[in-house]
Amino acid sequence: MFRIKVYAFGVLSALVMLNPVGSRAQSAPVEVSSPDKQIVLRFTVVPGKGQTTGDGQLVYSVTYHGKALLEDSALRLELAGESSPLGAAVHITGNSPGHGVDDYTLFTGKTSAVHEDYSNLTLQAEESGSAGRKFAIEARVYNDAVVFRYEVPKQGALERYQLTQEDTEFRPSSDATGWALRLPNYQSGYESEYVPTVLSALSNQGGVSSYILNGAPMLLHLPGVAWAAVGEADLEGNSAMYLENPSGNWGGHYLVSKISPPVDGQGPAVDASLPHESAWRVVLIGDKPGDLIESNVITDLNPPNRVTDTSWIHPGKASWDWWNGDLGPDGKSAYTTETMKYYVDFAAASGFPYMMLDAGWSGRDITQLRGNVDVPELVQYAAKKNVKVWIWLYSKSVAAQMQTAFPLYEKWGVAGVKIDFILRNDQKGIQFYYDVAKLAAEHHLMVDFHGATQPWGIERTYPNVLNYEAVLGLENNKAGRRDSPVDRTVFPFTRMLSGPMDYTPGGFDNVTEDTFVARDKNPMVMGTRTQQLALYVVFQAPFEMVSDVPSAYANEPSFQFLREVPTAWDATRVLAGDPGEYITIARRHGRDWYLGSITNWTARDLQVPLSFLGKGTYTAEIYEDAADASVNPKHVSIFRKTVHSSDVLKLPLAKGGGCAIHFVPTGS
Repeated sequence: MFRIKVYAFGVLSALVMLNPVGSRAQSAPVEVSSPDKQIVLRFTVVPGKGQTTGDGQLVYSVTYHGKALLEDSALRLELAGESSPLGAAVHITGNSPGHGVDDYTLFTGKTSAVHEDYSNLTLQAEESGSAGRKFAIEARVYNDAVVFRYEVPKQGALERYQLTQEDTEFRPSSDATGWALRLPNYQSGYESEYVPTVLSALSNQGGVSSYILNGAPMLLHLPGVAWAAVGEADLEGNSAMYLENPSGNWGGHYLVSKISPPVDGQGPAVDASLPHESAWRVVLIGDKPGDLIESNVITDLNPPNRVTDTSWIHPGKASWDWWNGDLGPDGKSAYTTETMKYYVDFAAASGFPYMMLDAGWSGRDITQLRGNVDVPELVQYAAKKNVKVWIWLYSKSVAAQMQTAFPLYEKWGVAGVKIDFILRNDQKGIQFYYDVAKLAAEHHLMVDFHGATQPWGIERTYPNVLNYEAVLGLENNKAGRRDSPVDRTVFPFTRMLSGPMDYTPGGFDNVTEDTFVARDKNPMVMGTRTQQLALYVVFQAPFEMVSDVPSAYANEPSFQFLREVPTAWDATRVLAGDPGEYITIARRHGRDWYLGSITNWTARDLQVPLSFLGKGTYTAEIYEDAADASVNPKHVSIFRKTVHSSDVLKLPLAKGGGCAIHFVPTGS
């Protein structure tokens, strides 16, 4: 028999409407509401044409504030060797509603403590007939999200869980605007622009053989209804989800999940024993796009911390040799131990806990030094200055050698590993992330994944995973014009919804759009210097680069903000914003608050209420665009001001500009 989950019953927010069902009976709808009653998730069975058994397609729908958000959307799984999808012809056999609470701490992230209520429902479905296949949907409804996953139990009708494709539909009630991350294939680093377009524009529109592949999460706007985002969480044992519009006609505006296939093209997308649980499908919901950023649902859905001793895990900023081409104190490039000591010295003088040593110290054999940088010597040198060293690694070498390499790095005293060019998120690729995180934790190594898929909350389970790339980062200024203030105002509402983001800010050669020239050495950065400061608050990054060469920060008063700003937070408040236009975020660390605000190429004056501050008086240390910053982007105005929570601050943002503020309480 299929197992039934037992939950602590409180005041149930589930409305259950079930009639007795038999092999030929049609199932009645089942509903479950969020604790605040504003979101309703509904399951029902829709009869198919010509069906005579009473079975039909299992679908779900979502309403928000009483308005349709998602219309009937199919739930089905395509399994190897099976003639029809599981879920296409079923009836509901039972359900168990309940209530739950997520209550846990996060070591790094947008908040340090989570306490959130949800309503839950486990719905059981089965095909008619003595050998009918069966499965369940486990669903939760939070005040800011609807989530669900498939559960396939042990049963005589199935020997294994061999998923060839998951056809979960997401059917918005109108042709929503979606911010689409268009990707070339299933083996990318998720480093592309998010393009706003109505969903109907993503269809093949009349017979093109291939659809547009989009990464998740995808931000959606249904005017007059809600802002939403479709994503996923807890991928352990599974393969990552992409989204596409397969409608094939003008006006089709829905999305279907597409599961990453094996990179060798052999076998099913997911091959597992039974019982098996899929990844969570997540629909974040809010009145404003900033509401989605504040949500903790992605980490809520991941297993609790598995690392017993976390005393060695610390977020923080790092000096970095790669951005400006390994420049030494003489201004010349040299990938040597002595040059890297220069970056260690800079980290020590700046109060940063880390130095990031990028690619070049080893070949494909990551247990052997190449002879240019002596990693053990550098680590020992850094330790005397209270700085720890991270090292860069190639992912395929890690896969082949981590059982030997990680104990070696622990012996050397390395603090963490930056693993690059993973470029896969099939089932084996996802397992690689978990294998790395677990083994790294056993050897006291923190992890930063690059060339990676988007995060899905593993940092709750393995808090030694501090960051991911999976973003069109600042490095693109070295090669072209693909990173700009416009993209930076989109990423918080899209990529950052899934978790930490190693964008690598901090470039201090700030220029206007008209004077920008892409170059590998001494790279320029479009937008103002103040915008670069603000990104340390706007972007969530527990392990954060201070990217430029140390000499770029010498005698620069605005560098003080980079010294002070933390990288992990106790609370996050999105004060205002519009994707592609601007965003203002306030984050708290201890009693201090920090504010970051950035704009696209439109200058604007923002009025920001300070109601997020606590009681009492604060000193606001303000870094804002100087009056001429639209023409001279390096110019920053720095001043202090006494403020209270009842005040409203005016933030003048230049073209491509920003504002960064540190609020310090002045009394008890």
